[in-house]
Amino acid sequence: MALRIGTRASALAMTQAGTVADMLGAELVPIVSEGDTSTASLASLGGTGVFAKALRDALSQGEVDAVVHSYKDLPTAPEPGLVIAAVPPRADARDALCARDGMTLDDLPDGARVGTGSPRRRAQLSRHRPDLELVDIRGNIDTRLGRVGHEDPERTLDAVVLAAAGLARIGRSDAATELFDLDRWPTAPAQGALAVEVREGDEHLVQRIDHHASRACADAERGVLARLEAGCAAPIAAMAFVDDGLLFLTARVYRADGGEMIDSSRAMPLEPAAPTELATLVGIDLIERGAARIAPLDPSAPAGPATP
Repeated sequence: MALRIGTRASALAMTQAGTVADMLGAELVPIVSEGDTSTASLASLGGTGVFAKALRDALSQGEVDAVVHSYKDLPTAPEPGLVIAAVPPRADARDALCARDGMTLDDLPDGARVGTGSPRRRAQLSRHRPDLELVDIRGNIDTRLGRVGHEDPERTLDAVVLAAAGLARIGRSDAATELFDLDRWPTAPAQGALAVEVREGDEHLVQRIDHHASRACADAERGVLARLEAGCAAPIAAMAFVDDGLLFLTARVYRADGGEMIDSSRAMPLEPAAPTELATLVGIDLIERGAARIAPLDPSAPAGPATP
């Protein structure tokens, strides 16, 4: 019997899980979550983890053999009985501006309306362009893009900010009018990375598609979230990369209005324990420099593992 891979039923999720299914010769099983059907804000639904719950329930109950998540949407706390067994090669981690008339962020007129549902993106936009009117939005990529230049004056936006990886996965990279450089504009921990989760003991089913460098970078970035005990409301960005045998990690914590920022960078040899150790060092440094003063964190909690 073919390996059964569970995925959210959205077009983006089906597409990205389809790449994993092709690599493994598996079949896709779409699963609908509350986050896919509700129009309420993510915060009111319990954060991005709402997208993972339905998938994890199906996996735990044996309805599927593995599930594919956007790694950035997973809670950092381990899920009993389940394990992330593979992280395929990571896609573009950058954010993309999708603006009317081909404009860049600096081209947008004073008071331009820009849509995003991310506290981290709101803080970064406010820091760079405090004059912008930021509009909270939900919905799939096409829904968000459809509001750019919309004929309804109450719904129209001058631009939206989306993940470059998501645009590429559904063939809409042409909508991007600017790609933000990661050094200036680090993104959500593990943005662009997929996580393939299985029941403990079934790691062998998917481990052959695990990409070592992609996993190390994503785990280091997510480890900062775990160390800071930061939820979806905390404006936190992280960027990791591997170069010449070293793992580099930078993380930034923003005040919600973008008026203040604290960052930390570290590097160490790429060894099995490096993602956890590096994330701990960066997280402690951020706490000591006052991150909890400007963002909703719980740094008093003990450090957790870098990945579920």
